[in-house]
Amino acid sequence: MNIGTIRKGKLNLITDVEGIAVGNAEDAHVRTGVTVVLPDEAAIAAVDVRGGGPGTRETDALDPDCLVDAVHGLVFSGGSVYGLDAASGAVAWLGARGRGYALGNSPLVAPVVPSAILFDLTNGGNKDWGEEPPYRALGRAACEKAERHFSLGNAGAGFGARAGLLKGGLGSASAVSEDGLKVGALIASNPFGSVVMPGSRAFWAAPYEMDGEFGGHGWPGEMSGLAARDPFDETKAALAGITPGTNTTIGVVAVNADITSAEARRLAIMAQDGLARAIRPVHAPVDGDVIFVLATGKVALGPENRAGRLAWLGSIAADCVARSVARGVYEAESLGGAASYRERYGK
Repeated sequence: MNIGTIRKGKLNLITDVEGIAVGNAEDAHVRTGVTVVLPDEAAIAAVDVRGGGPGTRETDALDPDCLVDAVHGLVFSGGSVYGLDAASGAVAWLGARGRGYALGNSPLVAPVVPSAILFDLTNGGNKDWGEEPPYRALGRAACEKAERHFSLGNAGAGFGARAGLLKGGLGSASAVSEDGLKVGALIASNPFGSVVMPGSRAFWAAPYEMDGEFGGHGWPGEMSGLAARDPFDETKAALAGITPGTNTTIGVVAVNADITSAEARRLAIMAQDGLARAIRPVHAPVDGDVIFVLATGKVALGPENRAGRLAWLGSIAADCVARSVARGVYEAESLGGAASYRERYGK
């Protein structure tokens, strides 16, 4: 297999991996939203959880030792614990269309739809929803809108997100090799840590940027002494009031390779390093960082040097994750008290 030069995909979205669709739905009044990722066919899946305050659904089922190795969709939502209900809406939508595991002689199917949530409950939106949170309906609405083209920034699960002291958002990026391997990432960025370097407008993810996709500002000219700089420089104002579980960066990496569930798990572990390349500090006690992997299996890795090829996929996946974090913040618009990157630093 000759990997050759790496370039971004035509759309520079996770949907450059054929067989993947993304749908976003938002409630501007509540300042929240939901993103669904739907494979055309059940896809091999895995997950890696690193944050200290995760909120997830059906992630245990993805352990390689368990029965389930493929899923029918993934859901990412704002709303903290309330947002987990978005997956119920997606399950109902998929089940009504016969997309799920057959259940013997039952007319029903069982869609497997793991999910992860982020915290956006204190962003100023009207959360007075009583006993009817909007997330189940948003999950269904996002499924209805699933396609290859979708919005970034204040969209879907990134609608009400924050990134340190900046407005967070939904980001995506892709990479394609000369011989047809494709990797894409989709990330909803709501981290406690900062995505920009102290004293500059440079993204931590700058070395991985392709074609100015998040401003093309590069790195500052003086890079010495980074280890001595305060990692909380950009987030000090939030330190006094942090609450466990009030942040989180969540997302998924998709590949077109024919990997196993165990290999997908390794890919998810490697992909988490993309968050470390784009956010500082990361995986904090108040974050709930979760990365899924979906594999459509359309391109064979082959038996020769399979471990090396999987390592290459993991490295590129981490780059795509880092790029997606920065793109989501760069594309976001100011909302409430959270200033956008472009409002604070310019384009």
